[in-house]
Amino acid sequence: MKFEKKRATTKQEIPTASMPDIVFMLLLFFMVSTTLREVDVLVQFKLPEAEAIEKIENKRLISYIWVGNNGNIQLNDNLVKLEEVRPIMYSKRVQLPNVIVSLRVDKNSDMGIVTDIQQELRKADARRINYSAMLKQ
Repeated sequence: MKFEKKRATTKQEIPTASMPDIVFMLLLFFMVSTTLREVDVLVQFKLPEAEAIEKIENKRLISYIWVGNNGNIQLNDNLVKLEEVRPIMYSKRVQLPNVIVSLRVDKNSDMGIVTDIQQELRKADARRINYSAMLKQ
């Protein structure tokens, strides 16, 4: 008499019932934790180099002002004139009292425009200023 082994009739499939829940949770996590770039830079600039730099941790407090080598000033998504810097930054400072103004100035830019921007920021009472630079290699 020949004996045969009985094979188990259980299915060897991976359960996929909870997969939509997992995908939804991952999607929600990445939507909440990702920050999107808010500003398109319209000004051509090349940052100066520095021997030591310090990184600001809370980027939500930073308001950027870009200055090109031809004197163009960009604040948020718009090219602005020097006279428009004060009212825009004053309203920003009223909304966010701890705002840090980060100046991203082209290394070949005229220092007079930077001084004029500093004066406008003083008049707007935005006195926390950061100067952006690249780390010297």
